[in-house]
Amino acid sequence: MLEPVPGVILAGGLARRMGGGDKGLRELGGKPLMVHVVERLSRQASPLAINANGDASRFASFHLPIIPDRTPGTPGPLAGILAGLYWAAEVSPGARFIVTAACDTPFFPRDLVARLIGEAGDIYPAIVLAQSNGRVHPVFGLWPLALAQELEEALRRGDRKVQDWASLHPNFRVEFPHIRVREMTLDPFFNVNTPEELAQAAAFIGEMF
Repeated sequence: MLEPVPGVILAGGLARRMGGGDKGLRELGGKPLMVHVVERLSRQASPLAINANGDASRFASFHLPIIPDRTPGTPGPLAGILAGLYWAAEVSPGARFIVTAACDTPFFPRDLVARLIGEAGDIYPAIVLAQSNGRVHPVFGLWPLALAQELEEALRRGDRKVQDWASLHPNFRVEFPHIRVREMTLDPFFNVNTPEELAQAAAFIGEMF
């Protein structure tokens, strides 16, 4: 039986290439982009939370806890991971890991969590990151709660790059294949950064659902 893993959706980006605002609230296939992410992750992880800063009420319709960064400024995904680790320690005392996913990546694998946990095996604490076509996707990862304090110290030192910090600990990669959708091939970690990419995602949604 797969161990329960809390899930954290990282939504703290500034979305400059989308003209600002929250990418997760942009509409895709008739509903907010974030809804697609929540639906996929909720079938693999529990409980869920959204890591975001600013006014939490803008995410009220998702009925999920909103956890802000504990680190001042805009330190990036590592701060969101840290916030998720401390949140999980409070709400899921028996949890060993959290899994993180990006709010702008609606097609990530339905077996993401199972495969990340399988790769970690009996090694703890180990970090496991997803990759496709040899490219690592550092915001899609499995993070041990045991490393929370060490990560907090790293952020205070000014560490910001996810892979650099992960390399300091036992870490593994899981390769996920591309998805074939009729005549199209899709990277499961295709993420929406621009209006043009949002239009591409809409085309795939139309073919897949």
